[in-house]
Amino acid sequence: MATIGTTKALHVEGMAGNLLRLARAEAEMSQRELSEAAHVAETVIAEFESGALQPSLPELAKILAAVDLEMRIRLALYDDDDDVLDATESRLTPDQRARRRDKQDAFSEALRGGLDAD
Repeated sequence: MATIGTTKALHVEGMAGNLLRLARAEAEMSQRELSEAAHVAETVIAEFESGALQPSLPELAKILAAVDLEMRIRLALYDDDDDVLDATESRLTPDQRARRRDKQDAFSEALRGGLDAD
């Protein structure tokens, strides 16, 4: 049986907030407008979106319904890719992790700036 790793746990914790932000963007609503439509305090919407507070599934469904959206959930086999990467990362020394992050940052910056075709 799989045990959820650090990276996947962070993704799951941010899922509800991300869904609400996407719903607001699709509905072209502010947090205040969504809170009024869903009859939920604006501070609660902000806390859900930031991940400071996690909504229950019924709460999330109620808020999404206020903008004519619904959740459709399906089960799938557990994907342990992030867990494997977390385990690999945990075996590195702090210096190795810092060098790896520097290389990743440089690569990301090169992609943002466009790569030269050689």
